[in-house]
This record gives sequence, structure tokens and C-alpha cells, in this order.
Amino acid sequence: MSFSRLVVACAIASAATAATAAEQASASIINRQGQTVGTATLIEGPHGVLIHLTAQGLPPGPKGIHIHSVGTCDDPDQGFVASKAHLNPDGKKHGLMNPEGPDAGDLPNIFVHADGTVEVELYTSLASLGGQGGRATILDDDGAALVIHENRDDHAAQPIGGAGARLFCGVIKAD
Repeated sequence: MSFSRLVVACAIASAATAATAAEQASASIINRQGQTVGTATLIEGPHGVLIHLTAQGLPPGPKGIHIHSVGTCDDPDQGFVASKAHLNPDGKKHGLMNPEGPDAGDLPNIFVHADGTVEVELYTSLASLGGQGGRATILDDDGAALVIHENRDDHAAQPIGGAGARLFCGVIKAD
């Protein structure tokens, strides 16, 4: 292979790699007093989104966590209700175990240690940062928020699996 062909081949390979490179977003997680308690990083993969969450100062035990449809956490004193319902453009029922679900905002529960810390990686094939693969779009015009609830999600009951009040929230923003 000539040098010029090698350069062209490398340029094509580089462009293909850049086109398939993972998109990334992040969220600063706040409590109901508006204080930052953690961070989340979201990375687009070929078939879904990997979410890495670290936080401290949470009540211990299992907690429901969901992607909510509006990217705002501006109302901590009202329980982050401005983030609206789950990301759910297809109108599915809530719950990873629901035969009529799951909705695109459903995620597995997280487990907070006795010292109030959590570090976890979650994966969802139900959503995408930019709509890749026809999945629900996290970074659409009104954005989305990552919300941590006070209780475990049972993955079936409507509308939020008994997860209870919204205690923590993070607006998801492109990096």
C-alpha cells in the first residue's frame, strides 16, 4: 500500500471512529435543600446508555431511580415535581417487570450503604442520549432529569412502583 493510500485509509478509519464515538452527558445530583450530593455520568453505547452514579448523604437502603421527562430540578422545596413523569414517549406502563412496560425512564434500584454513600453503574437499553436506535431521547428540547426516590421500586405498581417521594434530582446535560 502506498503512503497516500495509507493516509486516506487512516483518515477514513479515524472519521468512522469519531462518528461512532460515545456521546456523553452528566448530572449534578442535588438534595431538597439544593445542595450538591453527587454526580452522574451518562455514556451512549451502541445499544443503550451506561449511567455511573456516585453520591453521599442519602438515607441508607434501596431506592428507586428513574429518568424523568423534563430537565429541571428548580423546585426542590416542592419535591422536584417540575421534572414531570418518567421519560415515556411510547406511553408504556411503569415497571421493568410489567408485561405492559417498561417505560423508557425505568431503571433498576440502587442500594445506599449505611454511611449514606452509593456508587453504582446502571444500564438502560430503553433510552438514548440523542435518539440513537430509535430509543427515547434523553437530550431532547426539554431535556431530562435523573431522580432518586425515597423507597425501593417494585418494578410493577403504577405509577412509580411505590418508590415514594422524590428526594434527589439531577438535570442531565450534554458534556
